[in-house]
Amino acid sequence: MKGIDEQRAGLLSGIGAYGLWGLVPLFWPLLKPAGAIEILAHRMAWSLVVVAIALLALRRWSWIGELIRQPRKLGLISVAAATITVNWGLYIWSVNNGHVVEASLGYFINPLVTIAMGVLLLGERLRPVQWVAVGTGFAAVLVLAIGYGRPPWISLVLAFSFATYGLMKKKVNMSGLESLTAETAVQFLPALGYLLWLGARGESTFTSGGAGHAALLASTGLVTAVPLVLFGAAAIRVPLSTLGLLQYLAPVFQFVLGIVYFHEAMPPERWAGFALVWLALTLLTWDALRTARRSSIQVREARRAALRQAPRPNPSTDEPAPHAQI
Repeated sequence: MKGIDEQRAGLLSGIGAYGLWGLVPLFWPLLKPAGAIEILAHRMAWSLVVVAIALLALRRWSWIGELIRQPRKLGLISVAAATITVNWGLYIWSVNNGHVVEASLGYFINPLVTIAMGVLLLGERLRPVQWVAVGTGFAAVLVLAIGYGRPPWISLVLAFSFATYGLMKKKVNMSGLESLTAETAVQFLPALGYLLWLGARGESTFTSGGAGHAALLASTGLVTAVPLVLFGAAAIRVPLSTLGLLQYLAPVFQFVLGIVYFHEAMPPERWAGFALVWLALTLLTWDALRTARRSSIQVREARRAALRQAPRPNPSTDEPAPHAQI
């Protein structure tokens, strides 16, 4: 019963994490008239405040000393911080400038970009279905480039920056809260410096926009940290295959919001491009589920074979020794 409750809690946490990421386009327009760079700077600064409070409450500080003594890991964290800064900043700008649908495409194609980077950078081998999916995704980008009259650069930058971020996170191998703390610590000083510079020029909306606007800018830290905490709770409670399916919730929500709420145009050629992307993701999902099922069957068969081959106890040798007579 406890295991079922844990899985249910993990599933709800995963839905909450990806649901919040999917609904976040509703939040960024509330921060106007702040520009994308000012919003980004507040997000970086307040995120560190939020995670620092969380670490203080949990009393998890011992990892900091170990991290400082590892310059290679510090370098990887700095790269991760730089790539997620690009990702956050471009996403905020996209939402506030009427490109929600194109931004959602970036997170649809992110799994395809991650696979391509695994082949190019890590020498990974693809199964035939994965090759077909990647090829279909490439065709989708060409169709969308024709439809937009330009390459879908917002989608591509978002996808490649997040894939690079994921690669760095994998190499760093730290928990979500600790890695976010390290990344925002790298971001904090440049963000604070920019905010102080804005204030000195009299262009900061944090000080001129009223208490409500200031509170919204400060809440960007919670908007960043809460989904990550929920994601961390889900990652340790549900199978990776389930998380892989849940990840599509965010771009689906963003796509629907872009069309229904923000009323962005979707001419036929864009529908065709998105349809190709969804076909590629369907192939990837089917292949991943099939591979996971086969692996599970092989593990069960290996265990059964090991049990059959295990030596059986010999009753004649396992009898208790007679008590010594005094």
